[in-house]
Amino acid sequence: MKIVHGGGDLPLIESIGRGWYAVRCDKHDDGEGGYAYAEEFVNHKPTLDEIKQLVLGWIDARTDERILSGYSWRDMSVWLSTENQFNYKAAFDLAVMTDGDSLPVTFKFGTTGNPVYHVFRTLDELRSFYTGAIAYINDVLAEGWAAKDSVDWSVYSE
Repeated sequence: MKIVHGGGDLPLIESIGRGWYAVRCDKHDDGEGGYAYAEEFVNHKPTLDEIKQLVLGWIDARTDERILSGYSWRDMSVWLSTENQFNYKAAFDLAVMTDGDSLPVTFKFGTTGNPVYHVFRTLDELRSFYTGAIAYINDVLAEGWAAKDSVDWSVYSE
């Protein structure tokens, strides 16, 4: 799905001609007097199951994107890839098991173009970072589940 902008109130499912349909979700104010939607075109009238797959897939992709690149710690962007999450957990677990004797540990934060290296010297500082990252992931997952639970599927079957 891609983001589109509309000045009016676009229907969430619409025949656009020659057997093609637009399926839309995630309608929100675009801040410019209109709306933004996630939209996908399909070359047939989609079934409700196909619509669910598109909409839930969109929510999952947005949730994954937010987890991956939305966390910030002490004004530093933190890339929460699966590999990085594993590395952060391993460093934290080892620091806890050794009562901080495995420290210092250095992590690379920021962006590719603007990397920031941070040295964790104390267990308390590493704990603050790691528990913050885990809390962020859990919050984003909960928001994704709530978004899925709040979809009104009846608007797609009218």
